[in-house]
Amino acid sequence: MKMKKILLLLLLALSYLNNAQTVSEPKNNPAEWSKRYEPFRIAGNLYYVGTYDLASYLIVTDKGNILINTGLADSLPIIKDNIKHLGFRYKDIKILTLTQAHFDHMGAMAEIKKETGAKLYVDSKDAEELKSGGKSDYELGKYGVTFKPVQPDFLLKNNDKIKLGNTTLTLLHHPGHTKGSCSFLFETKDKGETYKILIANLPSIIIDRKFSDVKDYQHIQKDYAETFQAMKNIDFNLWVASHASQFDLHQKRKTGDPYNPKLFMDKENYFKRLKDLENNYLEKVKEDTAKKQ
Repeated sequence: MKMKKILLLLLLALSYLNNAQTVSEPKNNPAEWSKRYEPFRIAGNLYYVGTYDLASYLIVTDKGNILINTGLADSLPIIKDNIKHLGFRYKDIKILTLTQAHFDHMGAMAEIKKETGAKLYVDSKDAEELKSGGKSDYELGKYGVTFKPVQPDFLLKNNDKIKLGNTTLTLLHHPGHTKGSCSFLFETKDKGETYKILIANLPSIIIDRKFSDVKDYQHIQKDYAETFQAMKNIDFNLWVASHASQFDLHQKRKTGDPYNPKLFMDKENYFKRLKDLENNYLEKVKEDTAKKQ
């Protein structure tokens, strides 16, 4: 009888682990998310190694490399090939981090962490979403959209630093899109030029319901307001974003184009994008207020 109970407990435990690892990405993702794209050098020690639209960034240092974002689960072979194509070693990734805990930026994170042994640094407000594989997300979790759970190694807050070799990233807490959405700021030098680079997580809104109806993210409206204000006051001269389409990569650069950091120094486009998103936010606040009356 005792042995039967032990076996039953083992079966229940295995069932729990299998369910916890279940990945359920949407089947109708844009084709551009899984399409291969030529990796290239953006500026200094920053490289683009993602898919056609899902941006992944490799920062190469003298003590190993940093990878920001990992796309979908099926992005893994693309990222590996892109890193190899650039002449770097996949296993030299020492640090992993991300701009937001959604499946289209986290899909391959658990596998890359396992294969490289890299340490995962995350905004502390997204830690629960990483551990649950997205099940606890205030919006996508409702629809069963998940990724493979992963355990963070270091939890960060606004203005905390990620240091590796000759590079220091500053994490900028920009919540709203997710509770722990963040951007990164760092400096890189090349041929006498210093580039202050912003890897921006633009605060788009993904809900149709009122802000006040989001019970499991009660401060969402306030977080968006503070994020827009903070993102207007960042000091940078070159920028990219979580999606290639958000910073018009394919209008600026064609496959095979030579190295040219100045392509990404269009601050006017950044502020236009930010203003358009803020207008969407203000319109939603207005509509929400009207519904309450």
